[in-house]
Amino acid sequence: MSEAQQPRGLAAIRVGETPSPGALLAAVGGVRGVIESLLPGFAFLVIFAITKQLVPSVIGPVVVAAGFLVVRFVQRSTPLSAVAGVVGVALSAGFALWTGNVNDNFVLGFVINAAGLAIALLSILLRRPLVGVVIGIFSPNASEWRRDDRMRRAAYAATWVWVGLFGVRLLVEVPLYFASATEALASAKLVLGLPFYAAALWFTWLLVRRPRSVASEADAGV
Repeated sequence: MSEAQQPRGLAAIRVGETPSPGALLAAVGGVRGVIESLLPGFAFLVIFAITKQLVPSVIGPVVVAAGFLVVRFVQRSTPLSAVAGVVGVALSAGFALWTGNVNDNFVLGFVINAAGLAIALLSILLRRPLVGVVIGIFSPNASEWRRDDRMRRAAYAATWVWVGLFGVRLLVEVPLYFASATEALASAKLVLGLPFYAAALWFTWLLVRRPRSVASEADAGV
């Protein structure tokens, strides 16, 4: 399977499949994906800690993200994730430059997390837990989650994991934003970013795998 065809995030979860460190790494984009995700934020933190200046702090991450995109084009690798990274970093930087407030570099992240939180909660209220819907779309064999009580409960529990992820990010980062604690905010974004995302994927995988395994054993008369 080519890189373009490699499923990522929730789409990479296969119901009944035992999660592994290698599968989790692939789900977050591999080593390259980890580097591309973390380095722009780390660049912001380092540059701001040294300069305390708006322009270099927000332009530096854009340069880093653009560099990843150039490398992908040169290597004729799938550029979609790098393009998304450049767009996100550039929009954040543009907003901060427009307002003149370095902390506004993080506002787009707040919007994304608030949207994710709202969607996850709404899916629970509508009795269509987000995790079950997403996995059902990308894994045809997982459509049975709607009919199986164990899998349906697992889908609800896994969706609450994502509610927790988005909620914790907002609860930690938003107060730091209003306190103008830029370095603490940048550090929190790094810690609560990819590491927490990977942890949420792992717990989701474990939650949706176990009910399917139990059901399979019951069907087999184990």
